[in-house]
This record gives sequence, structure tokens and C-alpha cells, in this order.
Amino acid sequence: MTRQLTHILRLSTRGRGLTEMTREIVAWVGHAAMKTGLLTVFIRHTSASLLIQENADPAVPRDLERFFARLVRDGDPLFEHASEGADDMPAHVRAALTQTQVSIPLVDGALALGTWQGIYLYEHRTRAHTREVVLHLAGEP
Repeated sequence: MTRQLTHILRLSTRGRGLTEMTREIVAWVGHAAMKTGLLTVFIRHTSASLLIQENADPAVPRDLERFFARLVRDGDPLFEHASEGADDMPAHVRAALTQTQVSIPLVDGALALGTWQGIYLYEHRTRAHTREVVLHLAGEP
């Protein structure tokens, strides 16, 4: 019989950049005591997003941020929407180019992440925020 569980993670960011949340998610999934299923991770914001990315080399998040800084510049005169500052519309574009949800299979009681994969919240605003990430696990014991 399929069970479903939900949980909301509240994460504080330090401003623009990646915040790994793999450990918190793995712990919650472990308490669910399910053997097989599917975890959906969803962020409830339009200026932050989710990534599954390498978590071994700290240069990877820095390189990603340098790439996005080149691709979508703060204060670009192209953008009309700037009601919350020069990083407002660029944050929305960055979120549109990434993901608001990711799905990860649960196999033999563990998330089927690769060896070097981590789950990240990607904050696109320059100042710190508290973000909500919704976890939904559907599976069987």
C-alpha cells in the first residue's frame, strides 16, 4: 500500500549562492521508513531554485555563480522589473533557467543520488532570505 508524507524545510541563505540541503533531506527520508518510492522536492519561491549538483569540489558552486553572473547581470537596463532592487529581475531569470522542483527515486530505502551528487537550494537574490522547500515522498514500506 502506497504511503504519502510531506514536510516543509525552512532554510536560511546567506544571499546569492548554493546552500546544500542533502543531509536534512536524507535524514527526513530515513525517518519515513520507506523502501521504494519517489521524493519530490519543490521550492516555494520565484527568485530561488533547486539544483542537483556535484558536492565534492567547492569550485563547482563558485564556477556556477560566475557563469550565471556573466549570463544574467544585475542592473541590466534590458529589465523593466526592478521593484526590489537591481538583482530582482535577474533573480527571476536565473530561477526560470534552473528548476523549481526535482524528483529523486527512493531505492532500497535510500535516495538514488550518484556518488558526487548533492541537493541544493540556489539563492538568486544578493541578500539573505529564509526559503521554504516542500518535500513530498510517495512510496511503500
